[in-house]
Amino acid sequence: MSSPAAAATQASGALKGIRVIDISRVLGGPLAGQILADHGADVIKVEPPQGDETREWGPPFQGDASAYFLNVNRNKRALALDLSREAGREVLLRLLETADVLIENFKPGTMEKWGLGYEQLSQLFPRLIHASVTGFGKDGPFGGYPGYDLMAQAWTGLVSINGSKASGPLRVGMPVIDMMTGMNAVVGITMSLYERERSGKGQHVDLTLYDTGVSLLHPHAPNWFMSGKVPGLTGNDHPSISPYSLFETKGAPMLVTVGNDRQYERFCEVIGAPELATDPRFRSNARRVENREVLAEAIQARLKLFDGEELARKLMDVGVGGGPVQSVDRVLTHPHTLHRKMVVQLGNYRSTGIPVKLSRTPGNVYSPPPEYNQHAREILAEVQFTPADVDALEARDIVRTVRKRHGD
Repeated sequence: MSSPAAAATQASGALKGIRVIDISRVLGGPLAGQILADHGADVIKVEPPQGDETREWGPPFQGDASAYFLNVNRNKRALALDLSREAGREVLLRLLETADVLIENFKPGTMEKWGLGYEQLSQLFPRLIHASVTGFGKDGPFGGYPGYDLMAQAWTGLVSINGSKASGPLRVGMPVIDMMTGMNAVVGITMSLYERERSGKGQHVDLTLYDTGVSLLHPHAPNWFMSGKVPGLTGNDHPSISPYSLFETKGAPMLVTVGNDRQYERFCEVIGAPELATDPRFRSNARRVENREVLAEAIQARLKLFDGEELARKLMDVGVGGGPVQSVDRVLTHPHTLHRKMVVQLGNYRSTGIPVKLSRTPGNVYSPPPEYNQHAREILAEVQFTPADVDALEARDIVRTVRKRHGD
């Protein structure tokens, strides 16, 4: 741990006493490790000789690490280890003797080639929970293919429904599949930890970007199952609800989210258009969806008279959803964001906060993301490596003290 105070903070979390070996890179796996660490797990980030490639995904940078890397690797300890060599794998096996969870996202077949696949490790460590994040899984028509968030968004249909006729298909503007896969990994890991209390056995948690992307097709998948109609680009319109879309105002554009008929009546009252509430074309949600374009035109004529942020607050005051389009800087400095502790700061490190808030055992941000190989000696000492042992590993570059650069 980085300090006695950090150790005490970590020990108060819901997952205190759980040790995680995180040998994953980029986003899905590291995010899962960070969430577990936020809630008290001791997460050891094992990086390859060149380091997690996201350390270089910038600008912006803080020191030698990108903002991208810093946002998904806090509360971890770091060790750099060359797993492509047998001596490096022997060190990992020593670490796994003390571990509850392994997180990895190597291409299918790599871990098996190294003697570290689930079937192999489960013989040595029957209580180990082994979470694997891949693009498409190890078998099936796409089995073994590499996977990245953007290509997964395309293959799983998300791009086909995101965008408008004017824009054409668009990727979702953040790595939604990667992040949701990381969150699914946390769900699978914690369920497995719970089940292990009954059985005493670990298990494999199989996660793919493809599966996650398909699971996000709501309500488009159930709509297609029922109607057979292939959804197209939805723009800012909800396919099953109206009015539930973006409108211009004399200030910021705003999204109106009317969820039921009573809310629709209140919405019409607030915007000063009671006639829209009694018009037979708009009396039910089904009718409003059928007459979406006519209704949107009438609403747009009214909303140009309002400031978006002021109108959103008036709507929320009467229980109707609405939100102005906020820029990222405004979100991260908004009083409610700060009230919910969704911005955290440790020295020069700032990041988004912890969204899962537990009443008795809350998560905590107690340690900034680690520097490359920062905690190697303390981690290895915990699994009975002597200083001389570590010196020998460093001399052979099994444990790297400096990141390997391209061309080295």
